[in-house]
Amino acid sequence: MLPSQPLLHAAVFALAVLQALASDTFTAAVYEHAVILPDATGEPVSPDDALALMNKNMDVLEGAIKEAAQQGAHIIVTPEDGIYGWHFTRETIYPYLEDIPDPVVNWIPCTDPTRFAPAPVQERLSCMARNNSIYVVANIGDKKPCNSSDAGCPSDGRYQYNTDVVFDPEGKLVARYHKYNLFRRETQFNYPKEPEAVTFETPFGKFGIFTCFDILFREPAVVLVSELQVDTVLFPTAWMNVLPFLTAVEFHSAWAMGMGVNLLSANTHNISLAMTGDGLFTPEGPAAYHYDSGTEEGRLLLAELSARPRLSPTYPPAVNWSSFATSIKKFPGEKDTFLGAVRRDIFTFSELRRKAGNYTVCQGDLCCHLIYRMANKSKDEVYVLGAFDGLHGSLIKYHWQICTLLKCKSTDLNTCGQPVETAQTKFETFSLSGTFGTNYVFPEVLYSGVQLAPGEFEVLRDGRLKSRHGTSKPLVTVTLFGRLYEKDRPHPLRTAP
Repeated sequence: MLPSQPLLHAAVFALAVLQALASDTFTAAVYEHAVILPDATGEPVSPDDALALMNKNMDVLEGAIKEAAQQGAHIIVTPEDGIYGWHFTRETIYPYLEDIPDPVVNWIPCTDPTRFAPAPVQERLSCMARNNSIYVVANIGDKKPCNSSDAGCPSDGRYQYNTDVVFDPEGKLVARYHKYNLFRRETQFNYPKEPEAVTFETPFGKFGIFTCFDILFREPAVVLVSELQVDTVLFPTAWMNVLPFLTAVEFHSAWAMGMGVNLLSANTHNISLAMTGDGLFTPEGPAAYHYDSGTEEGRLLLAELSARPRLSPTYPPAVNWSSFATSIKKFPGEKDTFLGAVRRDIFTFSELRRKAGNYTVCQGDLCCHLIYRMANKSKDEVYVLGAFDGLHGSLIKYHWQICTLLKCKSTDLNTCGQPVETAQTKFETFSLSGTFGTNYVFPEVLYSGVQLAPGEFEVLRDGRLKSRHGTSKPLVTVTLFGRLYEKDRPHPLRTAP
């Protein structure tokens, strides 16, 4: 006699749990989704039309989830805006929102869809997780009614939140996170009154979750990693790449190494908006990543990761990010400097005029030191050492300290800092360090074609980002991103009356 479907499902789930418990690793997946966007309209569509659009996107996501599960993945992360897209007003996004309850209600939408208000999106996501025995992470919109007794209640009587949800392999809602640091264009959503630090336990480690722009701020990003000690961060994002050194794969890989955790980064894919680049990033570097600015296709990535990276024998040692740089005298070259813009940020640059040498360049409290030797200096290429110590951003301002070895767009020094993604020059050696005023420093190397360099550099305990051997590909940037959270300006929109 064959077992019933519920009993069979329970047996499969129990086996999956036992398998995860028996291992110090787990298989993770992320999906970069080319989102099917709604038609541009100034008026709200009907709930049926909204659901029809979301189902089209969920059809694609379900295919990726099934494939990931068949390949042994325990968890899959899908992108921010991955179910309905973007460019909404407050009114036009409303038909796409659902009331998402607190996970303490112990709810499996797949088996009990009518327990709360109609929630067809949550029901379908729950069933995707349950039917494939996999954790599913998705980004949707939450709506919460309010009234005049709440002084912060919007005039239309509801809060609207950019929201991440997590369903476990039984389909149960186990996490809900409201994005705290909205990007300036997200006027369709409200800011949560307080930052949320959302974590949940799995058989393969402690997980935390936040969304896109959140990664740049202390709350919730640093709180989750440094205070709550999560092992893995789930990161739905809609990241618009900013060359020369704020591409998705570059910064997200750097952040995982600097913070010492796994980062499962799932990006949206839209070439016209420079959205691409996702990956499975670890404290040792990228386990898998993808960057594609030439096609309109999505991409599934899988990799086996350490469940508790801090306990791994290969976990990187603690770094004193200013130790080496503060112990040496300035190298020659700090007087031969010029200013250049990386978007709106004014860097202090010094041109690397020789094939090999030692350079120092300073700005504010930051001095950046570079020791280098080029392997095949191209006469048509110019490289500079750059330093930036100040507030970044136009409306929302936060404090960076950045040291970078950077290829200029052309031989004209006025192009230094402009977007560039290809190069011809390789380096035999480089060592970059800085007098950082923070322990939150994120290291990364970017090769020509927006390619990372896993295994080809190391971070020494004294704060030097150093090549292990000659670079195998032409070099675009070598960068140390430092964040001085305590010098950030108050968020002007979140703090407005």
